[in-house]
Amino acid sequence: MSEAPFLLVERDGPVVVATLNRPDVRNAITEIAHSDEIAAFCRDMERDTSVRAIVLTGAGSAFCAGGNVKHMLEKKGMFEGSPQTLRNSYRAGIQRIPAALYELEVPVIAAVNGPAIGAGLDLACMCDVRIASSSALFAESFVKLGIVPGDGGAWLLPRVIGMARATLLTLTGDMIDAAKALEYGLVSEVVAPQDVLPRAMAVAQSIAANPGHATRLAKRLLREGQDMKLGPLLELSAAYQALAHHTQDHEEAVAAFLQKRAPVFHDR
Repeated sequence: MSEAPFLLVERDGPVVVATLNRPDVRNAITEIAHSDEIAAFCRDMERDTSVRAIVLTGAGSAFCAGGNVKHMLEKKGMFEGSPQTLRNSYRAGIQRIPAALYELEVPVIAAVNGPAIGAGLDLACMCDVRIASSSALFAESFVKLGIVPGDGGAWLLPRVIGMARATLLTLTGDMIDAAKALEYGLVSEVVAPQDVLPRAMAVAQSIAANPGHATRLAKRLLREGQDMKLGPLLELSAAYQALAHHTQDHEEAVAAFLQKRAPVFHDR
């Protein structure tokens, strides 16, 4: 019997919920196949213009425990082989996740339902909005195991919480709770455990109420703007704006605004 998918995908109108579905190992990313699933999911979501928002969460008590520490000890799965083999495993495996999520223009909301540790914290940072359960815990814990962030965390975390705090978390490997994560700006909101998924869905629905082309292009501008000077960003903004002005959903949005009615979008 084949193993169940690592990523459980469900849909509610224009919103897709993707659940990391290995609760027995706290949703640890243990195989290259897991990275393949996430990368393939991102490709599918990019192609489907009717998808306007995604919620990413974890099954069970954890969001994502990162890598499987037992596999590290046993040097199996994605941790087996020579240094060259390991290097290629990272490049062909877990490093495909930040690349895929960075290129994905559909807005992604992380419903952090429990601990987000190591690669799990970095996975949350790959999302655009983070809503945390009050029981969530966060740690950039790689140094505690004698390794470094191998999945892009050294690039991701400083862009979310700033270099000073990212340096502290990365070099100590210490854990912080949801309240501290909110103080750091790592998450946007902290809610009761039973409310984390409903709140993330509400945010997703609020995003999905807008034309999908506009939110996708706006997300791309925000991402590209992190590494661009103002001049090139203005040029890119002008090009994207020209595209947006010539969509049917833009015309519908303007008409609905002037007519004081709810818009009806067709993703065109």
